[in-house]
Amino acid sequence: MKDAEAFAQGRVGDLDGLMRELNGWVGSLTAAMGDLAEQRLEGTDPTQTVRAAVTGTGRLLTLSIDTQKLRGLDHVDLAEAVQEAIGAARLAIGERVAELMRDVAGAQTSADDSDPLDPYIQNVLREG
Repeated sequence: MKDAEAFAQGRVGDLDGLMRELNGWVGSLTAAMGDLAEQRLEGTDPTQTVRAAVTGTGRLLTLSIDTQKLRGLDHVDLAEAVQEAIGAARLAIGERVAELMRDVAGAQTSADDSDPLDPYIQNVLREG
């Protein structure tokens, strides 16, 4: 990652080395995204009446409804709960992608949700 850091700091560095690092990142990200496609991510509506599971690509796998909690819902509320559960499961995909990006970029996972590639992008924007 030393070539990418040199680039982010405005030093030219070894351009061939930078390209090798970037190709490594792309390969790692491609593999990680392939693994993500095979994962199962879940979400629920706020009342936890409906639970949805999706693949890492967003395809709906299962939808389950807690019949005990269903009694208090009309058809409109149930439809909203289904949409919220699926939305929550798909939001989990976005969170997982952000994790993968941090891992691939070599950033430490922290409570800080800043983009690990931001210094590199800012340097390019300053130069342009």
